[in-house]
Amino acid sequence: MKGCLSLPRFLSLTLPIAIAVFAIALRLNAGARTIDDSFITYRYARNILAGNGFVFNPGEPVLGTTTPLYTLALVLLAIPFGGVQANFPIISYVFNALIDGATCLLLYKMGKTFYGSLLGIATSLAFALAPYSVTFSIGGLETSLIVLLLVAMSYAYLMDRVEWAAGLAALAFLTRPDALILIFPLLIDFLFRTYRAIKAEHASGREKAIQRFSSVALIFSVPCAIWLIFAYFYFGSLFPNSIAAKSVAYRLPENSALIRLLQHYATPFFEETTFGNWGIAVGLVLYPSLACFGAMRCIRRNHRSVAIVLFPWLYFLVFAIANPLIFRWYLTPPIPFYFVTIFTGSLMLLEQFFHKLAPKAPALGRWFFGFQVLFAIILPTVLILRAWQLHPDHGQDRLAPQMAFIQLELHYEEAARFLKSNSPIPLSQTTIAAGDVGVLGYRTNARILDTVGLNSPQSLAYYPLDPEKYVINYAIPTQLIMDTLPDYLVILEVYGRKTLLLDEDFNSTYRLIHKIDTDIYESNGMLIFQKRK
Repeated sequence: MKGCLSLPRFLSLTLPIAIAVFAIALRLNAGARTIDDSFITYRYARNILAGNGFVFNPGEPVLGTTTPLYTLALVLLAIPFGGVQANFPIISYVFNALIDGATCLLLYKMGKTFYGSLLGIATSLAFALAPYSVTFSIGGLETSLIVLLLVAMSYAYLMDRVEWAAGLAALAFLTRPDALILIFPLLIDFLFRTYRAIKAEHASGREKAIQRFSSVALIFSVPCAIWLIFAYFYFGSLFPNSIAAKSVAYRLPENSALIRLLQHYATPFFEETTFGNWGIAVGLVLYPSLACFGAMRCIRRNHRSVAIVLFPWLYFLVFAIANPLIFRWYLTPPIPFYFVTIFTGSLMLLEQFFHKLAPKAPALGRWFFGFQVLFAIILPTVLILRAWQLHPDHGQDRLAPQMAFIQLELHYEEAARFLKSNSPIPLSQTTIAAGDVGVLGYRTNARILDTVGLNSPQSLAYYPLDPEKYVINYAIPTQLIMDTLPDYLVILEVYGRKTLLLDEDFNSTYRLIHKIDTDIYESNGMLIFQKRK
């Protein structure tokens, strides 16, 4: 009938929206499972609202967060919901869920430009379900925002809306500095295209190209410059203190980041959950190969996609060379781009396979679309769902990814409650030292001595430690505690096993007042010490 939508057309319009709604509902249903680092951002936001400034500890202007934009976004979102008293974990997890829904829509549009609606559906659905997306969305981190901005920036650039791409690039940089891993290649591509336009065009065309380049440069550089100038004069540094802290406080084996990244790129759909080590071994060859084939197809389809399809591998290279401690949320940003190239590669190979068989077996043609759906949607979905659990063994009893582990955060919540109940003076008048400071800082409102140094730069002078002092990748320096003498110290036993717990001066200065049973990181409990009077 005239004016009616065909079924394929109807599905292409409704499925992307359905997936976006599904992604939002999936995250909201899981509930907030907030990660310790998120509480650091919440405390910065709360201090801004309280008039204390952009600080973790009032009176100490230290940039300990790498996400100023997300912090300011939470400030704005908290104003109508109680301001200083706002429930930041709930605000951030709802905000992140909505952001991920928008990302799903953009991934559909990006996939459609490369290979059609099926690629868009496959990519957006995989992202909606991906544990590396959901875990840090409900975990309250800025991960959802940086992924949205990277995807939006890439799509805008593909569509030749470079002014929009420049604005989104500035926002991405202000969300996480490692966005530069994608921004720089896109900038190089844009410079190359501008140069070609200037060389090839007549006078009016050259002038237009120069004007466009100037506007792009201004759109990107002005917001970044405003923040960098503010950071320099307010914090005394252009760069987050956490970058320096993580580079000296943690002791890592050589190539540890490379090994973790290889495992990650070999199992984009959590193959190890189903197939064990065989899943990793096969994935090391299979998925990079599919991604390579897919990247070449994307580049042929849109020459502006070179930097975009290379992004997962540039990200891999930068982190493998830098060899930082790979926190799990570091592994999320390249995932949607990796999905795009993997699915493009698999769909392309299926297309070529059926094309070659068609003359010999015409009847097989009717199975073509079914095989595409099988390999791009059904199998990845089944594999990913194996990495979810209906009844987590801690936290809220709701469907959630297995990797959404917050037992350590729950122990710190218990420690905070103990201190609030047993401290003879208000905790806001005390100093608490800890290696994981998010939950403790947010829940107690005490001054925090960050023994890693992210928010307390004075800690950095005590690193690196003698390698023999480490049991795992982190240990607390005894002298740091003895020089600063905080009122309380809250640590996993393994952090101090070969340092302060063996020190006579420490044991004569501090007494153990509470122990929380846990074997996280092979620790013999979480220990709470109080300075002796």
